[in-house]
Amino acid sequence: MTKTKSPFFSDIIPTYNRKTLLKTALESVLDQTFDDFEVVIIDDGSTDNTNKMIESYEDKRIKYIYQKNHGVAHARNRGIEKSEGKFISFLDSDDKWVPQKLQRTFQDINEFPAISIFHTEELWYKGGKLLNQKKKHTKPSGYVYKHALPLCCISISTAVINKKVFNDVGLFDETLPACEDYDFWLRATHKYEVKLVKEYLTIKDGGRPDQLSSQRGLDRYRIKALEKMLSSKKLNKEEYDLTYDQLVKKCHVISIGAGKRGKFEESKYYDDLIEKYKKI
Repeated sequence: MTKTKSPFFSDIIPTYNRKTLLKTALESVLDQTFDDFEVVIIDDGSTDNTNKMIESYEDKRIKYIYQKNHGVAHARNRGIEKSEGKFISFLDSDDKWVPQKLQRTFQDINEFPAISIFHTEELWYKGGKLLNQKKKHTKPSGYVYKHALPLCCISISTAVINKKVFNDVGLFDETLPACEDYDFWLRATHKYEVKLVKEYLTIKDGGRPDQLSSQRGLDRYRIKALEKMLSSKKLNKEEYDLTYDQLVKKCHVISIGAGKRGKFEESKYYDDLIEKYKKI
């Protein structure tokens, strides 16, 4: 029996109880002008009849996988494991792509064959209103590890990644309930060059309470990611110093806040982290 040719892209959409939003995201993938892809939907335990909505589609490029709720990192990892494409793209179920997203990225992949990570410009909406992005949100190109340290400088819904990168630097950290993308980008950008596709090809719609980015105290998870990098023995002196500086800044903020709330053990914990990773 002849094996069907693998698609060029595997487009992974993790979802949880977002049936209406998922439909918009999915249709933005199916409407792509470049059609050599599969779309892998990982339903992370939805109870809103997401499965019934997916069953209304007859497109053979759709893979629908239901699992018990394990969180977004696990869902993305399951999608990677079930994917067959050479390049992995991600789309959160509350975001969408413009029709040329994969076509334009494919062009840059062919033009820059030595690069394994691509991302695009994006438009941000909140409550239906277009947001102005700040200078710190400028999308980087090249070896961008230092840009990935202060904040998540690559939006996951814009990203297209050669599958070999995951074999090299690892999958998403399933112990992190949030900021798993920040953790991944530290590991990936430390080793791999990034290419920005300079067109607005991804649309993000924010401002809802169910978004992980709306949670408080996210720097706790970013600190865990920074600790992993500082402990990795993979950083040169400049990289270590830059990483440590970010650890100090984030630990100071949490320590001061904990102290004001009378949580002195927590405050001491983050003060001790600063001392633990200090280089003499």
